[in-house]
Amino acid sequence: MTVTGEYQPVFELTRGNIVESTHYGAVAVVDSNGRLLAWYGDPKTVTFMRSSAKPLQALSFIEHGGDQAFHLTSKETAILCASHEGTDEHVEVIKGIQAKVGVQESDLLCGTHLLSHLPTVEAMRARSEPLSPNRNNCSGKHTGMLAYARMRGLPIADYISPEHPIQKTILATFSEMCGIEPERVQIGTDGCSAPNFAIPLSNAALGYARLCDPRNLSQERATACRRITSAMMANPVMVSGIGRFDTRVMEVCSKRIVAKGGAEGYLALGIMAGALGAESPGIGIVFKVSDGDLSVRDPEGGFHNRVRPAMALEILKQLGYVSEKELEALAEFGPVKPVTNARRIVVGESRPAFTLKQA
Repeated sequence: MTVTGEYQPVFELTRGNIVESTHYGAVAVVDSNGRLLAWYGDPKTVTFMRSSAKPLQALSFIEHGGDQAFHLTSKETAILCASHEGTDEHVEVIKGIQAKVGVQESDLLCGTHLLSHLPTVEAMRARSEPLSPNRNNCSGKHTGMLAYARMRGLPIADYISPEHPIQKTILATFSEMCGIEPERVQIGTDGCSAPNFAIPLSNAALGYARLCDPRNLSQERATACRRITSAMMANPVMVSGIGRFDTRVMEVCSKRIVAKGGAEGYLALGIMAGALGAESPGIGIVFKVSDGDLSVRDPEGGFHNRVRPAMALEILKQLGYVSEKELEALAEFGPVKPVTNARRIVVGESRPAFTLKQA
């Protein structure tokens, strides 16, 4: 990874009149016809999509009728694409899918991790409840993969192996959506142990554009794309959690924008076909913050990402894809925010530091 060329300055924090810290990144904006509409840094930068790939990873299962075979609700379909917060509500939805599929929590190979949702952490501590795989933010994706294996009568013990038939099908569908040959997709192991994909930002943006505008795809795939985006937008809390950026964008920009963040500074947005006017194409927006945009603690004790939400809003603002009213409703995320100290005194500001290049 280089700081110049691939990645350019995208976000800065000031203290007084001095720029104290600068984050670097790259952006690609592509429509469903494959046209590069806007960019910053190198839109061909290759990087892992991490959890932003989840809707595309779920697509093959839905395309082959998995949601119908197991009678999944819209809420259950949404959580297959989620990085949820592991709340009791999320876990109940996961358990519901597992009961329909005939798998159990012990079949999940995603492991456990600390939770960021403080009320859930406190409630679990009060009842001495240990962490469990169902509370992993990837448990929806893994439950979907298990369901896919069950539907096809395949072994489930190694469902996350890149050589497992469902993973090969997921890769093939993902590659077709993103317009890249499977052999060019670099495979890595995600934090949840499932395969993850590294591709150019512009190809990832194309995948999201097609997800939001599948009119030129096969009838089966187009229907699956619409079921996924409809489920995500109808159940934004399932995709992330109450008050989280992905959730709030989908709540505020109702039925127009799909949002899905990923680890290590990745974020993807999809603008639905027709959202910008009659016959407007679907548009994919993806970007990567090169330093990973690690979470910072807020004064209330929770955690948030300081770069990606503000950067996403700035991109939408520069492109004219959101209204002033929508920006006001999302103002808690930026794009410009005050920086305060331990006494809540304003000592500087955080702000985007880029201007998109547009075709």
